[in-house]
Amino acid sequence: MTAVIHTQHESHNHAHGAGCGHVAVPHDDHVDYVHDGHLHRAHGDHYDECEPTGHTTHDIHDHVHGEGCGHVAIPHGDHVDYVHDGHRHVAHAGHYDEH
Repeated sequence: MTAVIHTQHESHNHAHGAGCGHVAVPHDDHVDYVHDGHLHRAHGDHYDECEPTGHTTHDIHDHVHGEGCGHVAIPHGDHVDYVHDGHRHVAHAGHYDEH
């Protein structure tokens, strides 16, 4: 499991859940929701930004992600993650990273 920074998302008046209108992404032991160009996760009585720490590569990845690849594309900050095998990947320097 990738470590996650605990940064509370301030002023989040929307309750995420089934039918909330945002893309739900399974992530380790929780669900992230795509909202305002980043990912949130429920944490107690608030939402946290779900941002991994460190650099974790996905070593065995022979699939190239991009438009029309068949995987869900998630806008994430200044790049796009792709949901594949139950987690998010992002292209980085000739390989894919876990997000």
